[in-house]
Amino acid sequence: MNLVYADSDGNVFDHPEFEALGRTGDLITDILNEELIELPEGATLVSLPHTRPVGIRAESGEMMVVPGDVNAVGALLPQGFTRLLLPSYAKTDRDQVLPLFGYTAVVWKNGRFYVAAHATDDPHPWNPRNCDPEELELQVQQLREKYSGNRLYEHLSHCALEYECLTASNTFLNRWEGAVPVSFSCNAGCFGCISEQPDDSGFPAPQTRMNFKPTVDEVVEVMLEHLKTPESIISFGQGCEGEPSTQAPTIIEAIRRVRQQTTMGYININTNAGLTDQIRGIVDAGLNLMRVSTISALDEHYNAYYKPRAYTLRNVEKSLRYAADHGVATSINYLIFPGVTDREEEVEAMIEFVRRTGLKLIQFRNLNIDPESYLNLIPKAQGELLGMKQMIEIYRQELPDVMLGSYTHVPDQLTRTNNLHHT
Repeated sequence: MNLVYADSDGNVFDHPEFEALGRTGDLITDILNEELIELPEGATLVSLPHTRPVGIRAESGEMMVVPGDVNAVGALLPQGFTRLLLPSYAKTDRDQVLPLFGYTAVVWKNGRFYVAAHATDDPHPWNPRNCDPEELELQVQQLREKYSGNRLYEHLSHCALEYECLTASNTFLNRWEGAVPVSFSCNAGCFGCISEQPDDSGFPAPQTRMNFKPTVDEVVEVMLEHLKTPESIISFGQGCEGEPSTQAPTIIEAIRRVRQQTTMGYININTNAGLTDQIRGIVDAGLNLMRVSTISALDEHYNAYYKPRAYTLRNVEKSLRYAADHGVATSINYLIFPGVTDREEEVEAMIEFVRRTGLKLIQFRNLNIDPESYLNLIPKAQGELLGMKQMIEIYRQELPDVMLGSYTHVPDQLTRTNNLHHT
């Protein structure tokens, strides 16, 4: 398997003199054939700025930095695929941080690109190629005209057309999971927040956060427009907003008004679940699905990344337990990183967390972060490094009634058979 690199113009090549390596945490490692799948449709190859690839020189068997004016290359995977290894690279400037994306090791083998990844879910619904730009522009225009005074549709049109956000696009295409953002504030200061970064963070936020508070009427219009089929999902808590439960009164009133008019579809919230009292009110109003973002079930790790304000991981657990006890199908948005998530202590703690909270689904999400910054932030490993493929298999064995996937599913899809999405 040949190493892949990019030249200064961003052109991608395979290197006939170097064999590819991967990375797990801060360790450079071999890539096994069983860790590779063909580059999925919808994936993107990107050059890693301020880096040089590290590989094995085929002639001598020596591991070294590839000489010349070249950059390492990584793949950005579409939904449905879980990365197993990071690209192998050395930074040419340690003060430079990589943009907030989830980089995956990529190689050239048998005349094709392969990535170190695992097919965890059906990629079809979230394949970017299933979003027709012309149809999307037409639907954006129609809904903006239909709801000309609704600022949410104005905001979501920017997310759909400029950022190419698929959840926002679904809102206009009236399919699958749609978005209804409500909050400009947050009760956490996530190290890797994609919508708001401190000026001194060094990370350029890839998108801007919403800057207004929508009215209940605006929220209800978006929800009713989307909830027109039994499989429709409308979701509070998007990448363009803060923590939705900080706007609990708006959400609660909107859910109540919507459910007075229709029982169609599912109402979901993507949340950090730290505001337990607010979550209880939202659940009681008629919530159907709840996805909770987490990076660890260990306090020290969780707190280092989320920097929670006036809540703890214990509050998160209470919120999940309350929701599950009141008929809400709960899941976690599990931010994963090779060499960290597969640490022995992380796996053991998460299995117990899942059992205590009654989760129905673990959504594996590739963490978008600069690796060095993240590894310097969190606690050092305490136990054995299991490997990502073995980690996934352990979850299958230890949690047979919990679905392993990559995105939100409606309750009748949360079955044991869905655990078989793997290659």
